[in-house]
Amino acid sequence: MTVSIKTPDELERMRVACRLAAEVLEMIGPYVQPGVTTEELDRICHDYIVNVQKAIPAPLNYHGFPKSICTSVNDVVCHGIPSEKRVLKDGDIINIDITVIKDEFHGDTSAMFHVGKPLPHAERLVRVTQECLYKGIELVRPGARLGDIGHVIQTHAESNYYSVVREYCGHGIGRVFHEEPQVLHYGTPGTGLELREGMVFTIEPMINAGKRHVKLNRKDGWTVSTKDGRLSAQWEHTVAVTADGYEVLTARKEETAYYRAS
Repeated sequence: MTVSIKTPDELERMRVACRLAAEVLEMIGPYVQPGVTTEELDRICHDYIVNVQKAIPAPLNYHGFPKSICTSVNDVVCHGIPSEKRVLKDGDIINIDITVIKDEFHGDTSAMFHVGKPLPHAERLVRVTQECLYKGIELVRPGARLGDIGHVIQTHAESNYYSVVREYCGHGIGRVFHEEPQVLHYGTPGTGLELREGMVFTIEPMINAGKRHVKLNRKDGWTVSTKDGRLSAQWEHTVAVTADGYEVLTARKEETAYYRAS
């Protein structure tokens, strides 16, 4: 396994790309309303990334993916394709996954949004999933192991009677969209790759309200849903390993504990 260690210059360029990705999520939030289509959300994000940020939406044409963002609604775990047929309705939950390329480097992040009035069971799933992400981030430091991160995420999810998707995981990121290491959201403490200063990767737990099993839509080749049809939630950040801990490169302004003003 070859894991790239980012130089200070590369890390600074990643900060820029990651800040842009976070800004897209901050921008799109007010548009997530009942009656909007996921196609409209894709168009708004695409125009913002290309025309305002002067950046590139990484998902567009990535291995044939047809849109600029991923929109995963309700039982869709990940890689949902925006569509004019998918109209958001009151009570839905949606994950919007943003990756931008700026100056050759990628910034990757996603967030959950409630459409209209949140339903209590959906609100709980979304909250616990975000807690899983934060608990994983808090363990990032030189000398820690990837199994430590996976274990704390799995433990928190399962203690709340949820399950962790195992087929999809976090990943290293930099000039390449998906690089080593793979960051599993389940595992055993003290196992897996030892973290070193300069590593950059995503943590992006996918947590199901029901069983962990998923299915791939064979028609579009992308959309992954829960096999039992129950809700799924996901949050994602790009995280750098620093000399004494971590830096959340994609932190949004609302995340005051992690946000690093430039």
